[in-house]
Amino acid sequence: MNRTRLIFFAVVLLALLIVGVSFLLSQISGSVPNPTAQPISVRVVSALPIEPWVQDAAQKFNAEKRTLDGRTIVVSVTPMDSVTALGKWDRGEFNPVPTAWIPDSRYLVELVNATQSEKLGRDIFLTDGEYRARPLVTSLFAWGIYKSRFDTLEKKFGQGNVNWKTVHDAAIAKGGWPELGGDPKWGYFKLIVPNPNKNAAGLLAMVSAAGEYYDKASIATEDVTNPKFQAWLKELMGAVTDFSSLSSYTVEDLALFGSSVGDGGQLLESDLLVNMSGIQTRWADPLVIVYPKYLTWFDFPFTIWMGPETSAAEKNAAIQFEKFLLSAPLQTLAAQRGFRPANAEVSIATADSLFVKWQGQGAKPKVESPARMRSPDRDTLQALRRWFDLNIKGR
Repeated sequence: MNRTRLIFFAVVLLALLIVGVSFLLSQISGSVPNPTAQPISVRVVSALPIEPWVQDAAQKFNAEKRTLDGRTIVVSVTPMDSVTALGKWDRGEFNPVPTAWIPDSRYLVELVNATQSEKLGRDIFLTDGEYRARPLVTSLFAWGIYKSRFDTLEKKFGQGNVNWKTVHDAAIAKGGWPELGGDPKWGYFKLIVPNPNKNAAGLLAMVSAAGEYYDKASIATEDVTNPKFQAWLKELMGAVTDFSSLSSYTVEDLALFGSSVGDGGQLLESDLLVNMSGIQTRWADPLVIVYPKYLTWFDFPFTIWMGPETSAAEKNAAIQFEKFLLSAPLQTLAAQRGFRPANAEVSIATADSLFVKWQGQGAKPKVESPARMRSPDRDTLQALRRWFDLNIKGR
């Protein structure tokens, strides 16, 4: 074998070696899928208001064939209202255990941690570090009221006085809307409150009402068990036409069935914004959005289960999906659904924003409020749920 052939074979061997090393490195870094490796399954349980956005994001994420350690990541999303999910966490009924949970609010994570700490002596959802719970988007409670009803209440109680107290007074008006100065065809005031057994917003609506009743941003068990408050709350909730007929998607009911569902209520801002166009298309009377004195925020935190039921690979893959949800393109899509992005790079003050589009109906890109309702503790929440079941549920 002459020298030329030796050089040729040496070059070929070197090239093969480089290709082999590059392939191994790519397998280690996860940039090239290993066709023989099992996919990494990331199971996400999502609160209902945010689930359509999360579901769409999961489809986009899966289509990109993202990998970790050479294994393809596959995200599946299960919609579940946070009240049901909270019960399943408490009773240990998830099988298999989700890799991540996106509840309506951080306080629900704290409630699960409180239960798990009693059982295990440690938090199961972290509040700091790489795996900490992180808000994906935010939304808040706002009054959604038909303009004709809003104008009547403003005339009756004074401008800027549409709140839980005046709504209570409207609810107990024995003469109905005519007594309030409204159209006799409207009948009696009909309040809209999400069903507390189907939607965490229903529970937080009662918390919000208690905050305005006591004129403070934090309520305790002794507040909700006060007989005078309970009598007031029962009168207020008595204005809800029929809890059993309300779905988990209360604003969708409002858009579909109009004022037969109710005259107004404190509802999720994102739901109001995304359904505003449909309401205006179907009904002659548009909605007005009013922000309360004590704001209730929903922050939809992405929380990763830190128990041994899920592997380290699944937890790390969940972080990849979380980062995808927080990316500017996905946050922009969330804003188009009426959510306030957690990513500061994404603005909701643009011309095509729902917050700008519906400013004439009261929507605000920036909301100034002197107070924010604090999350109730477990005992307070349980007291409200128990009161509802005993006094309102079967009505």
